Amino acid sequence: MVSVKKATFAAGCFWGVEEAFRRVSGVVDITVGYTGGVTANPTYEDVCTGETGHAEAVQVDFESSVVSYPALLRVFWQVHDPTQLNRQGPDVGTQYRSAIFYHDARQKEEAEVSRRELEESGVHRAPIVTEIVQASTFWPAEEWHQGFIAKCGLLRNADHGGEVQ
Repeated sequence: MVSVKKATFAAGCFWGVEEAFRRVSGVVDITVGYTGGVTANPTYEDVCTGETGHAEAVQVDFESSVVSYPALLRVFWQVHDPTQLNRQGPDVGTQYRSAIFYHDARQKEEAEVSRRELEESGVHRAPIVTEIVQASTFWPAEEWHQGFIAKCGLLRNADHGGEVQ
């Protein structure tokens, strides 16, 4: 029996983050959207104001028998700079924050261990600012955002807003 689980990550502009996770074997679906805020059913324009509390995020459906949550965490850490507070590259605001939204106690523990290991590795000179918070309502972004890089024919490693490089 296939066990599909959810993982939710915010790492700056969701377009490049989505593309990075799309390349992972065992990922069965990805939705870009907004989470972590207070505004119900937000639009892109709402989130861009920085007043909704939401972050641009990706919700990843994955087969846990094929790819582990810790493996997804490794992708998350690689696709952005977790030392930048409320920004990634030229994108600035709380909507571009670094966050892991855990769905259960095990994900929380694995995320905390992963962050601690990264901090202790010395890879980054600055402190890790990534939030680890319980997942809340995830609001899918408008259809034109879904699969944006593929829809636009942009290079898979395109530098859009400082994400996947």
